[in-house]
Amino acid sequence: MSSFPITDKTEITRLAKRGSYDKETVYSILDEALVCTLAYCKDNQPFQIPTGFCRIGNKIYIHGSVGSFYMRELRDKKQPVCISITLLDGMVLARSAFHHSVNYRSVVIFGVPELVTDTTELYQALEVFTEKMCPGRWADIRKPTEGEWKATMVLSMEIKEASAKIRVGPPKDDEEDYDLNIWAGVQPVKLERKAVIPDPALKSDIAIPSYLL
Repeated sequence: MSSFPITDKTEITRLAKRGSYDKETVYSILDEALVCTLAYCKDNQPFQIPTGFCRIGNKIYIHGSVGSFYMRELRDKKQPVCISITLLDGMVLARSAFHHSVNYRSVVIFGVPELVTDTTELYQALEVFTEKMCPGRWADIRKPTEGEWKATMVLSMEIKEASAKIRVGPPKDDEEDYDLNIWAGVQPVKLERKAVIPDPALKSDIAIPSYLL
């Protein structure tokens, strides 16, 4: 089983048993999450940007407008970044306030984004991003025009330093609190896709695609 190297930035020091450096574990969390937070520093001022992303192989891809300030900063100044992702799986309700927690799966990645210039890679990244957002959508939509491509910037980042941290299971109470007459357990949390809402401008004879049913 292949793992990412443990570095001074990725080593899990608190509750180390929850940490994982296994590549497949990291990839599975990245592939399920729809949004990441990208953090970088400019002139000693930290910034963090929530954005969509996708993974292809051992690379993370983000995209945005060529006019985006932070995208141009990362492109031009080779800014090191920290990307974090969290999936919330449950509210852990303990008998004491102190031991309340959450079940989660998270990943933190460190690296330096690079501008994607290869046409094939650009096209693949946008396709994978669209399919992640809505599986089946790419085959159904108009593809980008040359002008739209020119207005879009795609950055990639090879995953070299990464770690995952995961909590599962019931609450961990103090031994003496297990006799308290207080309900304890886990309330699962799940991101759910609901029934679609048609665009008011949609033609009346266009049916909902099967991949959205």
